[in-house]
Amino acid sequence: MLPEKIPAIFMRGGTSKALMFHRRDLPEPSEWDELFLALMGTPDPYMRQLNGMGGGVSSLSKVAILEKSKHADADIDYTFGQVMINEKKVDYSGNCGNISSAVGPFAVAEGLVQVTEGENTVRIFNTNTKKIIHSTFEVRNGKPVVQGSLEIPGVAGTGAPIRLDFLNPGGATTGQLLPTGNITDLIEVSNIGSVRVTMIDAANACVFVQAKEIGLQGDEFPNELNQRPEILQILEEIRLKASVKMGISKNLTEAAQIKTVPYVGFVSPAKNGVTISNMPIDATRIDLTARAISNGQPHLALPLTVSLCLGVAANMTGSVVAEVLQSPSQGQAVRIGMPSGILTVGAQVSKSPTGWEAPKGSFYRTARRLFEGCVYPHIGLENE
Repeated sequence: MLPEKIPAIFMRGGTSKALMFHRRDLPEPSEWDELFLALMGTPDPYMRQLNGMGGGVSSLSKVAILEKSKHADADIDYTFGQVMINEKKVDYSGNCGNISSAVGPFAVAEGLVQVTEGENTVRIFNTNTKKIIHSTFEVRNGKPVVQGSLEIPGVAGTGAPIRLDFLNPGGATTGQLLPTGNITDLIEVSNIGSVRVTMIDAANACVFVQAKEIGLQGDEFPNELNQRPEILQILEEIRLKASVKMGISKNLTEAAQIKTVPYVGFVSPAKNGVTISNMPIDATRIDLTARAISNGQPHLALPLTVSLCLGVAANMTGSVVAEVLQSPSQGQAVRIGMPSGILTVGAQVSKSPTGWEAPKGSFYRTARRLFEGCVYPHIGLENE
């Protein structure tokens, strides 16, 4: 039976929002799905989640569970859940990079870690990917600093910077940075033929295709893509077939049940354009243009872990991402033009005798506590 109410904190992390929970306040994991669905207002055939805390898009339908870590190299254990909107499903197969930025400040504010005045690093073990993330930010009077001058694309206003370092992010989903062992592969797409893709797994599994191969310019707005269901179907076909090739699923039927990974995105050379808020993007200030699909929906920005995969792939000579760069990355930060603006990602990538390696990927985000209190799960009439 669902509890009448449960303590929670509602936070923004980067360009996403999530209900954040202490593990101690939750029932057994076998009951989590039912609880999270009831709290977020899922399933909702109207795709708005008005009867819960969700916002009708994937970036606003997330949960995070935190507790003190059981691992020697971490301070916090963090589990991420992506709550579907019109399906009775919570997906734990991957992590959310944006919500990862809220974990450190949550842990400090809630007294889960010991801190000193000034800059602190919280070591986070993500249970979904079994990877370590370092979250570094300022602490003042024992609390995380919220006010600051960092502006991130897609979020109005500014905040205090939070640096996220994803350590050895390769193989988070599949166990391999390049799950097929290849920089590029071919995927057969209905009514198109063979398209070249790069399949990469860094913090989350992703598959990238060049926009021109699927009849796109590369700078289409999310609402334009929503009006072209045939393009979304092509991208979903690529995603499902990549899932099988990457070893995430055994067949296409099984792949269709996994909504979050692999992410699918398309890339194109840098070009002048505007954001969804009509702000200009100067081609000389970016290295490439990218778009991504998240849970079947064109993303209004770019999932942070997709950005990390782009940053890594941009440093791999011969990848479909590296091919669209204005000039070789050569270890420099990669500037990505996306629907909400420009996102910069740093990635350490090298090639050894045993293959490609990615020791670290880094970003800056902001995060903020929005609400704390209790949330009430929606209990249908049949349960009353």
